[in-house]
Amino acid sequence: MIKKIADSTTEVTYLVLPNDTNPLGFLRGGVLMEWMDIASEITAQKHAHCVALTVAIDTVKFKSTVKSGDTVYIKSQLTRAFNTSMEIYVQVWASSLPQMEIRKTNEAFFTFVAIRDDGTPMKIPSVDPANEEEQLLYDAALERRNKKIEQASHSYETNDV
Repeated sequence: MIKKIADSTTEVTYLVLPNDTNPLGFLRGGVLMEWMDIASEITAQKHAHCVALTVAIDTVKFKSTVKSGDTVYIKSQLTRAFNTSMEIYVQVWASSLPQMEIRKTNEAFFTFVAIRDDGTPMKIPSVDPANEEEQLLYDAALERRNKKIEQASHSYETNDV
């Protein structure tokens, strides 16, 4: 089965409240990462039709601060589905009153694995990119995956002293 990327795309909106911020009134990175993880998990589960678990988060880029009272918009979309895992691109924008100018603040790539009820990985449907932007993300996902696999194999090597 091949699915469209748009079928699992998720958009969520949050209002930054004082309990989400540090003492200077800026959104805490951990709170934002939780929101990004939730949005991407919804995307993963919509695609796989089962529970999906976060396996990895690539570098989260913080481009600008977000303040208490700002509105945060998060969009997560599948970039590529592999056998049991999938990569999801998460973008974050924020707007402040009174200007309401929307600015991109963050982005990251999340990797999820689809899980059966017994806890074992489950095969998932593939995706078919519908436009040039989706195709670019789709192609780059394989490169990122291969790089992660290579890095993981090197991280377990030990040197005898």
